[in-house]
Amino acid sequence: MGRAFEFRKARKMKRWSAMSKAFTRIGKDIVIAVKEGGPDPDSNSRLRAVIQNAKSVNMPKDNIERAIKRATDKNQGDYKEVLFEGYAQHGIAVLIETATDNNTRTVANVRSYFNKCDGSLGTQGSVVFMFDHTCNFKINGDGLDLEELELELIDFGVEEIFEDTDEDADGNEQTSVMIYAPFESFGSIQSYLEESTIEIISSGFERIPQVTKKLTSEQMEDVEKLLEKLEEDDDVQNVYHTMEEATE
Repeated sequence: MGRAFEFRKARKMKRWSAMSKAFTRIGKDIVIAVKEGGPDPDSNSRLRAVIQNAKSVNMPKDNIERAIKRATDKNQGDYKEVLFEGYAQHGIAVLIETATDNNTRTVANVRSYFNKCDGSLGTQGSVVFMFDHTCNFKINGDGLDLEELELELIDFGVEEIFEDTDEDADGNEQTSVMIYAPFESFGSIQSYLEESTIEIISSGFERIPQVTKKLTSEQMEDVEKLLEKLEEDDDVQNVYHTMEEATE
């Protein structure tokens, strides 16, 4: 298996701590998507993808519809997507994706977390090159031949396809198929899957570290303090780092 498989295996050990936090993040994604391409999911592929993600975390339909309606309100502010880069202790690179309606607040908060945890907020371009920007799709694999699917998608730049197992809300195991490809391949892969009537369960973007660094348990605790502060911030959408994580 490749890096995407190992990356996902590690990330699955660290789910969003509360469903309300997931709903907040998706709510921002809906606003960004609507502001960018309008409120009709049929003509807005980004909104279509966000709605799929909302359903995958059991966000109620009413919540989704309200979020879309709010996004069309003239009084609804815009969220700006801002990337922050820096280093935690022990030379661990950290990349933070935010969606904010107040950049001054977000900058101040992120800087304070780095300072409190003996890290350093870096300049633009200081660590982003250490991560591959990828897109991913979780699809229903029933009746699909993975080898045939991989051959079909290879022209779209797909790098990895593998089976993935998750637990549903009732604790039952569910098997799906994960597809990983470069960031810029998202639109063409989404179109192919939709045209082929392959069910997309969820989709998104991730930044996979090219190289990870192994730390002692004590050093990992130092880094985790910073990661936890960042992940708890309402403006933060995703946090990526180069620390090797346990997968068991």
